Amino acid sequence: MALKIWLDDKLVDEAEAKITVFDHGLLYGDGVFEGIRVYNSKIFELEAHIKRLYESAKVLRLEVPMSKGKLIKAVEKTTEANGVIDGYIRLLVTRGVGTLGLNPFICGDSRLIIIADNIQLYPEELYEKGMEIISATTVRNHPLAIPPQVKSLNYLNNILAKIEALDNDVPEAIMYNHEGYVAEATGDNVFIVKNGVIYTPPVEAGALEGITRAVVIRLAKEEKLEVVEKNLTRFDLYTCDEFFLTGTAAEVIGIVEIDGRVIGDGKPGSYTLLLRKKFFKYAHGKGK
Repeated sequence: MALKIWLDDKLVDEAEAKITVFDHGLLYGDGVFEGIRVYNSKIFELEAHIKRLYESAKVLRLEVPMSKGKLIKAVEKTTEANGVIDGYIRLLVTRGVGTLGLNPFICGDSRLIIIADNIQLYPEELYEKGMEIISATTVRNHPLAIPPQVKSLNYLNNILAKIEALDNDVPEAIMYNHEGYVAEATGDNVFIVKNGVIYTPPVEAGALEGITRAVVIRLAKEEKLEVVEKNLTRFDLYTCDEFFLTGTAAEVIGIVEIDGRVIGDGKPGSYTLLLRKKFFKYAHGKGK
């Protein structure tokens, strides 16, 4: 069955979901997006995602062509129209039609696109055994170049680091900022455990303020676990007791090796397993 895509103000067949080659989203990556999960036909943390989309758009002086309430309904309608029970939503706002020049203010109306479909996840055995990763040589964008909180359509910085990971036959890479501190993975947030304390880089280190990250921090605190946001170095990653990543697609996944250094006993640790279990229950509506 062909997908139904929300384009601007209505659902259209997948074959009719087209934008012009002069859209600045295509020409310059000028736009914003959100990736959102669906669990048991319920859209996960939708209001938080919509809030972040609007904040990203505001930084870019990009107008979202719909109110928050109407946008939430459009996302729900698109999900229902495609019968998505457990899947993924990609919500995009592009700058709209312009010229071959950079000027964004001569562009026409911004474009809204909503796609709801299945998602390719890591295989289940990777969650059980844990993931091997590397450190990327690609440095995270300087926060004064583009704020890390903006989830823009220009993902080249992350893609270059992803290429490094794939060239080394691993699925993920850690990106460091211009000062040498841990920023994030190519598509996920970073957490480590050391001496019973959970640490994660602060947003100002160059990390996206992840929705899943926020949920995991909240779940950890409900379990009376100490969570500290602080700058982390490569040394901290190499010598931690546990290491895990969080993200919309990844959820909570353990890291068992980085740059050839084994983490802990080489298996996902107890904190990682606990938080993955707690997150699964919460996401599927079985938690608080």
